[in-house]
Amino acid sequence: MKSNKNIAIIGGDARYLQMIKQLSKSEDIHIQVVGFDHLNQGYTGVNQVEMDDLRVNQLDAVILPIPGTDDQGFIETTFSDQKIQITLDWLQQLPDHCVIFSGIANDYLRENAQQAGIRLIPLMGRNDVAIYNSIPTVEGTIMMAIQHTDFTIHGSNVIVLGLGRVGMSVASKFSALGAKVFVGSRNKEDIARSIEMGLTGFHMNELSSYTPNCDILINTVPAKVVTDDVIKPMMAHALIIDLASKPGGTDFEYADKRGIKAIHALGLPGIVAAKTAGEILGTVVEQVLKEHQEERGL
Repeated sequence: MKSNKNIAIIGGDARYLQMIKQLSKSEDIHIQVVGFDHLNQGYTGVNQVEMDDLRVNQLDAVILPIPGTDDQGFIETTFSDQKIQITLDWLQQLPDHCVIFSGIANDYLRENAQQAGIRLIPLMGRNDVAIYNSIPTVEGTIMMAIQHTDFTIHGSNVIVLGLGRVGMSVASKFSALGAKVFVGSRNKEDIARSIEMGLTGFHMNELSSYTPNCDILINTVPAKVVTDDVIKPMMAHALIIDLASKPGGTDFEYADKRGIKAIHALGLPGIVAAKTAGEILGTVVEQVLKEHQEERGL
């Protein structure tokens, strides 16, 4: 016998519209949404309510926006002018079994969830979400590379920094488009893997010796690796696309002084493929809720 789940979706962007649509198809999920009052569209089985009208003590899950909260607990409400704050007092009203989802989590959200005894799941930190999201991220990166250059990807020299979940997808797809791909990493296994993929692998310490001939540099490393020494020898037509989370891994100020175009491309899945990104989030949320329910023996 299925157990009904009560979910509150509080704030969010275009990705969340598709996620709401997907979750609402499940007969055992009851959804309440807050912060979507600028939307005319409705979904069957979804109730639009005010924050104060939520039956907090009956919730099984809360889904916060991708950025989570700011340092005061306020959340992003793309489709509303409401100012919504997630406080410790509010979190403490949630049932012990309730799960909170966000894209990422700062210290404020982590510390308050822990103090309230509520399980917090930052979706963007999960391997499955990152791997799924690497697809629209790569497509968005290719789009930006085409938009901001006057040469073809085919035959160009492309440096990819990091061979993680996103870096591997970026490197393989640019190689498939005919680019000469060079992969920089501090990890010996990553360098070996890049060579096995038919690419050129090198240690990150050698980066400045590869950038003089670089046409496109794509960074996925969340640390300051694209420094002034790396940017200085780059050609004027070169493009830097930084996919790392804030604050990125590029010295954007120096790139601007040097006349090198550098783009901090955050949230590409939501920009180039909001529908797919929303479906990914909906699928993973459903899966986690099912696993959580099984852990509780329901």
